[in-house]
Amino acid sequence: MITDADLDALLAGRHADPFSRLGLHADDGGRLWVRALLPGAATVALLDTASGKRLVELAQRRPGFFEAQVPRRKHRFDYRLAVIWEGAGEGGEGIYADPYAFYPQLADDELKAFAEGRNFRPWLSLGAHVVQHGDVRGVRFAVWAPNARRVSVVGSFNNWDGRRHPMRLRHQAGVWEIFVPHAAEGDLYKFEIVNGHGALLPLKADPYARRTQLRPETASIVAPLPEPTPLPRQRERANRREAAISVYEVHPASWRRGVSGDFPTWDELAEHLPAYAADMGFTHLQLMPITEHPFDGSWGYQTLGMYAPSARFGPPEGFARFVKACHEQGLGLLLDWVPAHFPTDAHGLAEFDGTRLYEYADPREGFHRDWNTLIYNFGRTEVREFLVGSALYWIERWGVDGLRVDAVASMLYRDYSRPEGQWIPNIRGGRENLEAISMLREMNEHVGEIAGAITVAEESTSFPGVSAPTYTGGLGFHYKWNMGWMNDTLRYMAEDPINRRWHHDKMTFGLIYAFSENFVLPISHDEVVHGKGSMLAKMPGDDWQKFANLRAYYGFMWGHPGKKLLFMGQEFAQRQEWNHAESLPWGLLEDDRHAGVQRLVRDLNKLYREHSALHRLDCEAGGFEWISAHDAEHAIFAWVRRDGTGRMVVVVCNMTPVPREGYSLGVPDGVTAWKEALNTDSAYYGGSNMGNGVAAAGLPVQAQPAHGRRLSITINLPPLATLFFVPI
Repeated sequence: MITDADLDALLAGRHADPFSRLGLHADDGGRLWVRALLPGAATVALLDTASGKRLVELAQRRPGFFEAQVPRRKHRFDYRLAVIWEGAGEGGEGIYADPYAFYPQLADDELKAFAEGRNFRPWLSLGAHVVQHGDVRGVRFAVWAPNARRVSVVGSFNNWDGRRHPMRLRHQAGVWEIFVPHAAEGDLYKFEIVNGHGALLPLKADPYARRTQLRPETASIVAPLPEPTPLPRQRERANRREAAISVYEVHPASWRRGVSGDFPTWDELAEHLPAYAADMGFTHLQLMPITEHPFDGSWGYQTLGMYAPSARFGPPEGFARFVKACHEQGLGLLLDWVPAHFPTDAHGLAEFDGTRLYEYADPREGFHRDWNTLIYNFGRTEVREFLVGSALYWIERWGVDGLRVDAVASMLYRDYSRPEGQWIPNIRGGRENLEAISMLREMNEHVGEIAGAITVAEESTSFPGVSAPTYTGGLGFHYKWNMGWMNDTLRYMAEDPINRRWHHDKMTFGLIYAFSENFVLPISHDEVVHGKGSMLAKMPGDDWQKFANLRAYYGFMWGHPGKKLLFMGQEFAQRQEWNHAESLPWGLLEDDRHAGVQRLVRDLNKLYREHSALHRLDCEAGGFEWISAHDAEHAIFAWVRRDGTGRMVVVVCNMTPVPREGYSLGVPDGVTAWKEALNTDSAYYGGSNMGNGVAAAGLPVQAQPAHGRRLSITINLPPLATLFFVPI
């Protein structure tokens, strides 16, 4: 018989092992008893599934608790519960399978692998999965909460009552699980957790949820597991370091608002965004974080749904169509991925089971002072699996090309943004976060096993080998953002041209280390927010000079070694800094100056893709050679780009408003004539149209020394302009 103490614990939602008491059990005399905890039920009867016969009416021992001895049965059998609910609750009446009649759902070997850190696809086990047992369809729920005293799944299928579906603890892994018959796709759910001290915690969303409610609501939603989606074969070649990679970074909520004036749906984005980016000549789209997050103003960087596309853009299946639309346009798709930290919202990961489970316990390790967020415990086996699993999930199950990993520098150093005495050294006494370094290497190694998939690090320090293979001691990223190049060159461009002679090295210094990593040159959202102004606003001078400076800078960037990244709106010289709550000011394109910048970016991308000398050796020293690096007095820069097979492009920049006619430019041997391939001062782009024509004969090479070379060409060098020359 069940004891009063058992009964009290069950009714209070505090029983540690409900599976040992509820369901079908034999007593000491071998007699079978069935017991059910169904708060809100008026009557419960036991039915034989095979015959459909009503075997016995269960007695209500306490309100909500029913039991009966099973007549004439000595062995376990398949049964159902016929329930009549009080009032009109849950449809009045129904016939249900008993969740406590089902055996453990997860195999011992998969739980052992999870506990030992060998399961890097934990989303196959944990979370909510629609499954079928015989003729019973329902949802298997599983959650990691090793320090909880009791965990129940609550949701729209049980009136959010934690007494209805307390879960089974699988002790070897700290995982709680249950199969809930008749729960279905689309049901809302959370986990109700009693901590080790007996206190009831705020309801927790599922860390492995694949779909969530739209904020401010916070429930998880039962959703199907996406089918494996391999990358299209051509993407492998398009993501290589010798490929032309030009990335258009987008905040999907504000690129263009939806028809309703609010968030666009994935299908609305799919209809317009990929085609626009492809027409502009970009090779890749990069979306700022689309993982679920509670606060719009975080732009997605404070995420709590590492496995869920944000509900802001509609159901997850719409995201699958968006990925397909990108690939149909020949675009790669990169997602911003945030494994560095997470917000403290009560429904999230913070003190998930009443202990600091996902975060470091000591705030000197586990609290991010800059962002008021919590830092993942990178040394904990199950947390590493959670993070690495998320990376693999987006690539394997959604078919995205790769991940741009946010805030890597904050992960690498224990003293990141911390004063003396407010951080804990590693076990060797150093400042590096060895656990985070190990996790990042592990993640990159697993991603590297997927043909064509890539990772890109936003890393702002000189940490060595960020994009070097792990087998050489590197972190294993494929690419790294060149934050130093961005900061230096933008500081130079902000100077009045008359003062640029004193800052010449800011444009040349990046070439000292340009090939130490596989670099991406990023003009990202971070450069056009928080009072920094738009790219156009950063440029000095009157309106004409601002546009000319910006065009010249974009030319410098596209001619410089390194892959390219430009944030949305900057391709048409947005005047105001970016506002995440508003659509881009597309009306500016009615002004030919803005439309001219857009045409320039399109043509720069076209030139970059068509000329292998501008991209094939982006990450190799052999792809670059200075022609003029020291003409600070005239603010002129000139260089050669090579592809290693004899193809060349010459790039020359004039960063003053002084035009220079008859300028002698030293050129490499082996070419008899050069032609102007692109001129940022063209009237087509809004410039003064000073240039070098498009005559078929081009510009003949002269045996006249210049810039330390024996050959030269004579060019007209426009004010505040970048020119590209190719051999004829």
